[in-house]
Amino acid sequence: MPPAVPQVSRRTVEALLAAHTDSLRERSLVLVHGCYAPGGPSQFTITLDKEPRRVRVRDESSVLGVLAAWQDHQREAAPGEVLVVTTGVDDTELGWDLRGRAIRRRTLTVENAEVVLQRFGATALDVRMYRENWLLEALIDAEPAEGGWPRVGGLLTRDTALRALAVERLGLDRTETVAAGQEVIDADALLTWSRTPAGPLRFTELPEAERAELKKWLGEMAGPAVPVLMSLAEAGLGQDAMALGILGAVLRDPSAGPDAALAIGGMFGQVRPRRAELGAFTDAVEGTMTRWIAEARTSRAAGQRVFAVLDRADELARTAGLTAGLTASRFLPTSFNALLSRTAAEARMSPAAGESALADLRSHGLAGLFPDRVQAAEMAVRTARWLARPEPAVDSVAAGVRGHVTDWGWVDRALTVLWSGDPGGDLATGQELRALYEQASARRRRLDAEFAARLSSWSVHATAQQPDGCLLAESVMDEVVRPLAAVGAPLLVVLDGMSSAVAAQLGEEVEREGWREVVPRQAVGVRPTRVAAVSMLPSVTQTGRASLLTGEPVKGGQSAETSGFGAFWAKRRRAATLFHKAAIGGDAGHLLSHDLMGALASDAVVGVVLNTIDDALDNGQQGSGTSWSVADITYLRELLAAARGYGRPVVLVADHGHVLERGARGQGLAVAVDGAVSARWRTGEQAAEGEVVLRGPRVLEGGGTIVVPWLEDIRYTGRRAGYHGGAALAEVAVPVLVLVPTADLTPKGWEGLPREQSTPAWWRAPVDGPASVPEGEPAQQAGSPAAEPAASQAGPAERPADAAAQDPGSLGSRVVASEVYEAQKEYVRKAPEAKVVAAVIDALVAAGGTMSPAALAAAVSATGRVRRNIEGFIATVQRLLNVEGYPVLGFIDAGHAVKLDAALLRDQFLPKENQFPPKEQK
Repeated sequence: MPPAVPQVSRRTVEALLAAHTDSLRERSLVLVHGCYAPGGPSQFTITLDKEPRRVRVRDESSVLGVLAAWQDHQREAAPGEVLVVTTGVDDTELGWDLRGRAIRRRTLTVENAEVVLQRFGATALDVRMYRENWLLEALIDAEPAEGGWPRVGGLLTRDTALRALAVERLGLDRTETVAAGQEVIDADALLTWSRTPAGPLRFTELPEAERAELKKWLGEMAGPAVPVLMSLAEAGLGQDAMALGILGAVLRDPSAGPDAALAIGGMFGQVRPRRAELGAFTDAVEGTMTRWIAEARTSRAAGQRVFAVLDRADELARTAGLTAGLTASRFLPTSFNALLSRTAAEARMSPAAGESALADLRSHGLAGLFPDRVQAAEMAVRTARWLARPEPAVDSVAAGVRGHVTDWGWVDRALTVLWSGDPGGDLATGQELRALYEQASARRRRLDAEFAARLSSWSVHATAQQPDGCLLAESVMDEVVRPLAAVGAPLLVVLDGMSSAVAAQLGEEVEREGWREVVPRQAVGVRPTRVAAVSMLPSVTQTGRASLLTGEPVKGGQSAETSGFGAFWAKRRRAATLFHKAAIGGDAGHLLSHDLMGALASDAVVGVVLNTIDDALDNGQQGSGTSWSVADITYLRELLAAARGYGRPVVLVADHGHVLERGARGQGLAVAVDGAVSARWRTGEQAAEGEVVLRGPRVLEGGGTIVVPWLEDIRYTGRRAGYHGGAALAEVAVPVLVLVPTADLTPKGWEGLPREQSTPAWWRAPVDGPASVPEGEPAQQAGSPAAEPAASQAGPAERPADAAAQDPGSLGSRVVASEVYEAQKEYVRKAPEAKVVAAVIDALVAAGGTMSPAALAAAVSATGRVRRNIEGFIATVQRLLNVEGYPVLGFIDAGHAVKLDAALLRDQFLPKENQFPPKEQK
């Protein structure tokens, strides 16, 4: 039997013609030993010697057929047209006359290796490839129509060829796989590919031998998870591979029963991976899901990918009747819901139980996807921790205002979240949160009642000359703003209606953005606290804002505020300008008005009144639901940026606070009374239950005597989102945040107030407190200078990460030198430099385990280039450190902080050190 002739494809023809371009200048017949592939184009155009040439291909099995093809060509061919005849006829049968018309005067033999060399522009071929005809044929067949194969210029290695073939055959996204100038295929890229509409189908359509060889090579290059993935694709389960990986991870739990194992095994169909292979596959799936979840913070597409996988996993679990048995899953939404409900329930039992459950919740893979729901659990634990402390008391008005702005305002912040329930709508969780809310709000009401009683007796005689230890709203300009003028022209921003709870949120955010809060220095041994004032009475805009801006008790509107503001500073020989609503916004292309920007660029004291909070309360809006951010307050971010640019200290102050509408399940307690002037104050001299009588020189309404409610539920007018004017602490306490862009603008006799000192201990620890640090690792106490985020340090000189990164004995240096880290790095594209990763680890250890993203970026910036997208940078470092999906590094505090679990880091990268812990270098 004569040997079978080789199959010739269009790509083979093109390669042969390109290799014999010189011969085609004189001849137009090409004889090729082979059989033209069925379905191949019989006519096409190719560029030879920079000129287009028309090519016609004929497959002929006899001498007469070859002759006929040549004669037809001579009769019909256009000038320059090339005839390619593929045939199995031997040269001796064709005769010299016909062969003499052809290039090389003979039938060309197809050498696949030579074709591949030519198509890749290579000078040599990996010797292993000569023995793998399947690979050579696949490379010829799969060459991209646009641009062809990448030119290698030297030796074409087997791995380079297989990498290019895999990308083309599987239809991998080149933007996902190209790094450092070449294709990089890892488990993450292949799992992403498995979710594409046609990706797995393309693999199943390949010849069996090619599928087997590609699967083998991909497993060698991308890890043991890949053969399982490709087997699932072969079995028609490629689209469900990630969902199956999430479900399969449950089998790692020793408590998983045989029924669960049987059901999950059935979902894998004919694919029967060994335990080690299944473990590698599920680890890879969880690692990819972790990255997607991190990306979902800033990418809608990533979020959609995550939910598509999670919904499918839940659907498969429901169909198999496994939902109840998968509570140990780190990624199923049902298990997340169960953990969330458990956290809220156990927080009611005890803070310690709640903290333990919260730790489990925050280690769940979906914690980063539902930061608002995790925040609700955090607030539950924080509230439980506050309730476990001794019940506070209000000894004076000064003590009450100070206690509210430094402690109870954070309680109000937590209660706002608890009252709103579970953002995910889980009813069981919502009931637990509501029960905790009721318990804490009862204590808060007792504090409001005590404060109102103190306020009633204090208001009779309180004046700026006799404040009885209080800072009064009308004294803020003289006692707070004026000292700042000695170091720089201040910007005073009046946030109408800002409560202490709102101030706590804004203070945290501006600190993360690099501002430094400063306060008057206290006596030795006395802890510095945030500045707070007592509002005018009643706590309404007409009296509070005018008195604040003029520096004396007065009521009036914008004209009185503007003239009084200028007069106050004129007496102190300073120019000053005040801007209200219409004068703040700029023309097209400018957020701030020309006049305002001009004033900020001058040496004048500038005041700006922002009504966003008060307007939102009137119009039924409450920030972003349960919180306020800088972005929620119109023009605030732009004003802060301008102040930083011009080196101005900034004072954020309220004229009064507010209470929210939280009556009987949102209905409120509308009280019909005579003398009602506003939502929260009325004329009269007799107080009913929940009310108090206020009289004195600072009571600027009602002829010096008014009745106001201290109970938050009471209102005298129609329902709104919130109210002010009453005697509740949240209305009367006026928070004052003094911010400087650099430490050298701190006034004489003032000092910095880092977050650790401005935040109550029950709020910050251990929810966002130090991570567990093994014996021998350095760890500072919360509130110590080393634990303070870098953005709020006095200067850039102290960078613990810089020194640590150069210390070969530091934890970070030992981790990046470990074998586990080297192996992990193989699966991460564009990994940061080792010294940068080491600096991240050491900076977090030095800070007690937790830092804000901005502070972490500042701490490690000297060691190497850190991407502007700090969240993306942290996500990349997570892929390096979170081996097998374990949460060594992650975001906490709704994404506002980064936490390192140093103990888990040691377990993963330095297991021998855990058995024989070395002595740390002092």
